[in-house]
Amino acid sequence: MKEERVEQIALALEKAKLGEYVDMMSKPRKLLFMNFIAGLARGFGMAIGFTLLGALALYFLRMAVMLNLPFIGGFIAEIVKIVQDHL
Repeated sequence: MKEERVEQIALALEKAKLGEYVDMMSKPRKLLFMNFIAGLARGFGMAIGFTLLGALALYFLRMAVMLNLPFIGGFIAEIVKIVQDHL
């Protein structure tokens, strides 16, 4: 019975990959490298996502201007005026 229980615990620890976690924590350079790569991936993903979201927003604003909606057209004209004044 005890041997079966010990095997179950060993299997559970193996599934949890506790050994890999302890190994990574004992090697700070590996931990820093892995976190650096993860940070690069997150940053790249955010940049791509923000670019796509911005392009989609500009597309919808352009469509709204083409529909000649008075409120949105005036709002965009005001933004263009503010940008030109600051240049």
